[in-house]
This record gives sequence, C-alpha cells and structure tokens, in this order.
Amino acid sequence: MNEIDRIAGNLPTTERMPLLFVGHGSPMNTIEDNVFSRKWAELGKQLSRPQAILCISAHWLTSGTFVTAMEKPRTIHDFGGFPEELFRQQYPAPGSPEIAESIMNMSPEYFIGKDFDWGLDHGTWSVLKPMFPLADIPVIQLSIDYSKPMEYHYNLAKQISYLRAKGVLVIGSGNIVHNLRQLHYDEKIPDWSEQFDSQIASWIESGDDKSIVKFQELGSLAKMAHPSYDHFLPLLYVLGMKEKTDQPEFFNSEFQIGIISMRSVIWK
Repeated sequence: MNEIDRIAGNLPTTERMPLLFVGHGSPMNTIEDNVFSRKWAELGKQLSRPQAILCISAHWLTSGTFVTAMEKPRTIHDFGGFPEELFRQQYPAPGSPEIAESIMNMSPEYFIGKDFDWGLDHGTWSVLKPMFPLADIPVIQLSIDYSKPMEYHYNLAKQISYLRAKGVLVIGSGNIVHNLRQLHYDEKIPDWSEQFDSQIASWIESGDDKSIVKFQELGSLAKMAHPSYDHFLPLLYVLGMKEKTDQPEFFNSEFQIGIISMRSVIWK
C-alpha cells in the first residue's frame, strides 16, 4: 500500500474519473428544459456512476479552505428575485465525512478545515439535480479562499487529484465569463465577452495552464470578463487535477444574456 492509498483510507481504487468544469449560469437552468439542463442530464447518463462527487463552487468563498464534513448537507438557496418554485427545490444527497477526512489528509502542504454549517449551494445542486436527479451519490463541497493568489488554488488541487482514482467525480462550477454588472437582456454578446471566452478556450485546447492561471495579465479584458473572479476560480481547481493524457472536450459553448459564458469542459 502506497502513502496516498493509506491516507485515502477505505476508499476503493477505481478507473480514473473524468474532470468537469461546468458553466452553471442562472439557477433557473435547473428547472427549465433548455440546452444546458438537457446536456447535464445527458452527461449523467453517459458517465460511469461515481462513488462520490466533489464540487468546487463559485458560491462558497471563505477565509481559509474548508470541506463539508456533515452526513446530510442542506440545500442552500443562495439567491434572490427568482420564482418560488426555485426556492422549493431540494437536493437531499448524502455527504461523506470519510471522504472529507481523506481530502484533509491528502493535502499536507495546505490546511483544509472541516465545515459543518454550509451544505450544497446552487453552484452545486443546480447542476447536479438534472445530472444525477436521484440525489443518491454522496456530495462534498470544497470552499474557495478568495484571499489567496491564483497559484494557490491550482497547486492545492494537485494535492488532492488522487481522488479521481478513488471514484470521485470532481466538478468545478463557475463561468468562464461572468459580469452581471453589464447585465442586459437583448442576448447580444459583447466583443469583450466573446474575446475572453475564445482566448480561454484556446488555452484550454493547447493545455496552456500557466496562461490561464495568469489570466489577469489580460488586463482590462480580464477585468471586464470578471470584475470579481469568484466564477473563474473553480476552473483553476479542475486544471490542477488534470493528467498529461487528459484531453478536453467542450460542451454548452453558448452564452446566457451575452455576459455569461456557459462554456463547459470535460477532460477524460
């Protein structure tokens, strides 16, 4: 038994799971029959059933890094101004204290604390509800320490990438372009939005992780795409877990209201 297997405890070794970065966009996508929710449902049927799911959501920002460690995470409705039907949605997936413990032990260079208060925010359940509607797969969330530099998130992910060989499906949930300050409803895609999305897509295709981690060097273009970069950070976690042999495939490459890129990627 190697050191990582020892740390991972009783988690069985499996075929390496793929990686997902999912553009989640509006929480309404989870209850609407649209191109995005249909693709999520299709993926849920195509993927091998994971032992568990680890989600890094743009909507759990913390001081320090934490992992949900409760047995029954609550469904968090962290939004406002939407129809009552959306607030009635529940995703009663179990948690996994065992996997939370493994994640903490896998990252000796980075302190990860246990959280018993958060649960599953809409960056997680709005995607998982169409993808795995039975809510019978354990789900864990890893928080994002917004105070840390970009390299922190990418390198932390490398520490826990072995989860993929333990049947854990890792999902980063955010958006490659996300600027609600430029909100409009005519569906026109601004030049800056399309340009940033295309540049990141090009770097993903070429495997240029370094440029993606340093995306802020794009200056005003990066600032327009992400006046705050919470929705970009989940991508860095997924990139940090890639293997050299992983190849990206894009899906849901459309925009919502012009300033939200729904571009999503699976690596396998």
